[in-house]
Amino acid sequence: MKWKHAIADYKHYLQIERGLSKNSIENYCYDIKKLLAYLEENTIKETPLTIDKNVVKDFIYHVSKSINPRSQARLISGLRNFFDYLIFENHRTTNPLELIESPRIGRKLPDTLSIEDIDRLISAIDLSYQYNGVNLGERNRAILETLYSCGLRVSELIELKISDLFFEEGFIKVTGKGDKQRFVPIGVSTINLINIWISIRTHIDVQPNSKDILFLNFKGKKLTRAMIFTIIKKLVDAIGLKKSISPHTFRHSFATHLLENGADLRSIQMMLGHESITTTEIYMHVDRSHLSEVLNKFHPRK
Repeated sequence: MKWKHAIADYKHYLQIERGLSKNSIENYCYDIKKLLAYLEENTIKETPLTIDKNVVKDFIYHVSKSINPRSQARLISGLRNFFDYLIFENHRTTNPLELIESPRIGRKLPDTLSIEDIDRLISAIDLSYQYNGVNLGERNRAILETLYSCGLRVSELIELKISDLFFEEGFIKVTGKGDKQRFVPIGVSTINLINIWISIRTHIDVQPNSKDILFLNFKGKKLTRAMIFTIIKKLVDAIGLKKSISPHTFRHSFATHLLENGADLRSIQMMLGHESITTTEIYMHVDRSHLSEVLNKFHPRK
C-alpha cells in the first residue's frame, strides 16, 4: 500500500537526512502508530495520505484525555513534521495539523541534586559488592562519577567505549544525539575510578559485540538504560532521599553546579552537546538566588 511505503520512506529520511538517533525515530513513529490505531479502532477508512483536519482534531481530542499537555504538544509537533514530509514528497498538498495549536505549557525546570546529595549517593555504594566474582560496586561508583563529572546522557554512558577514553589529554569522546560527537573534559578523580573498573573488567569474559564497551554487566554484555535507573533507585532508597531522580538528574546537576561556580553558558553548551544554546539557557532559571548574588557582587548599580 502506498501510504505504508511513505511511512517507511519517512523513517529512512529521519535516519539519513535528519541524522536522528534510534530512540528519536521510534518516538516519531510511535506517534504515527497511535494515529493509525485510532483510525482502525474507529473504522475510519482514511489513510495518512487522505486524512483531513477534522479527523486529526478528533484524534488529538481523544488522546488528550490520557496524556499531559507536554506529551500532547510533542505528539502534535511530531505529526506535523510527518505531514510536512508527505507534502514535500508530493503525497499530499495540505497539512491537516496546520491550524491546530499546541497546548500552552510552562517551561519545565530540571530537577537537580545538591553536591551533598551526590556525595551521599556515591558514598552509599557498597564497594565490596560482587556478583559471580565481578566487583560491581566499583563499577557502579565509576558509573555515577562519570554521569555527574562529565554530564552524560544515560544513552551516551552505556555506549561509551574504551577507545573513546583519552585520559592523557584529559578528555573523553562522547557520541550524542544524531551520532554527533564531542570531546568532554574529565577530572583526575573520575579517571582513577574508571581505571579501577577497567582493571576489574579485564577478568570478565566479554561478549564479542561488547569488546570495546566500557561499562559491562557480569555477563560481559553492554548495560541497559533500565539497569542504570535501577542502580540509582536502590541508592536513593538506601539513603532515604525524598526526591524522584533519574540518570538525567546527574546531567542537570552537572550543568547547574558549573553555572553556579561561574562557568559560561557557551562552555556548558559544548560539554552537554546541545545544538542550540537556548536549550542550555534553561539552567539560568534553576537557581535564581545564585543569580541575585552574582548581580549584587558584580553589577556597578548594585
